Amino acid sequence: MTTLPPEPSDPKSPNHSPAPELDTEALLQSLRRKEGTWADWGTACQQLQKAGYTPQQIFEETGFEPIQQNQIIVAAQVFHSMLGVGISDAVRSRFEESGSDTLYEFRILTQADRVAAATLVVEKGLDAAAAHEVAKALQDFARLSAVPEGFTQTPGDAIAYRYWNQARQQSDLQARSRLIAQALRFAHSDSARQKVETLLTDFTVARTRPVPRLPFYRLDSEEDLPRVLPVVGKLPLTLDDLKSVPLVVEEGSFRMVKFSGAGAWVPIPGWQVVLKADDPVVILASSAELPDPDPLPGKPEDVLVLVDRAARQWHADSYFLVEQDGHLEIRWFDELPNLSLLGQVVLILRPKKVLDEEYTTEIWQIDE
Repeated sequence: MTTLPPEPSDPKSPNHSPAPELDTEALLQSLRRKEGTWADWGTACQQLQKAGYTPQQIFEETGFEPIQQNQIIVAAQVFHSMLGVGISDAVRSRFEESGSDTLYEFRILTQADRVAAATLVVEKGLDAAAAHEVAKALQDFARLSAVPEGFTQTPGDAIAYRYWNQARQQSDLQARSRLIAQALRFAHSDSARQKVETLLTDFTVARTRPVPRLPFYRLDSEEDLPRVLPVVGKLPLTLDDLKSVPLVVEEGSFRMVKFSGAGAWVPIPGWQVVLKADDPVVILASSAELPDPDPLPGKPEDVLVLVDRAARQWHADSYFLVEQDGHLEIRWFDELPNLSLLGQVVLILRPKKVLDEEYTTEIWQIDE
């Protein structure tokens, strides 16, 4: 495969200097031979992708599968961010040779928390599965509005709090004992250890707040799915006015209509829950990307998520839109989170099931 040159910089710029040529063939060769560390492989894969290679092309040239490329690219970014903050020699030597699967789990954490989590992994000898639990515990602990009584803002106490909270909600004694043991294993402060040990004599089962159901609706009839039509204006009008109206092209299960720019319109039935929203916006998603308290049967499908940006007051019966690491997420919180709520999810719309989509467009098809 030939070397792909990088995009040239603007030759009119006073600071113009030719960018160094990227030797993609050398990068491909190093990946074929697995030269360097796994972090070097991740950097090489990222450079090749930026140079125009697709993950499939890299796989065909080097044998690194696309899913493996994604893991080592992300893990290498996590590793280098930890180096920027500063890590101990023990942590560095542990992850220089292996551990991309572990560091990949820490992508959801801040730089400081990544270092703390990696240090804990080395101290406790944890595998990638345990690292996933560590990352989730640190992320959830950071979102609490206040540090829980008896615990401190240390990685060990954050994980101990997660297991303590799960244990006190568990009625099965064996499962409860396992969770208590895990909490004691990670508890860092004496106060956290004492808090966990109270569960050894107090067998009261704390009431758990049930996870609310997502507000799903399904379009049932053609009348529920209106069309979005452009408006030319009010008479008198000219031919130019008529020609200035763009052709409306409906796309997807919800007949979304795009216009110039990055925006789009989409029709939503005028149900009461829709009319009550003060500042509604719509997000197009897959049902597989939503929180999963009640998995939908069948294959994933496109859904429309209606968010009321004016509804930012937390309550435990609703899902909310939040920002996490620069990305929007739909989350449920059983207590007031330490995050800015961007809006409440008021409706998740599923498309109408049509057995034969062409049937509904034929005029001669009428009911007997």
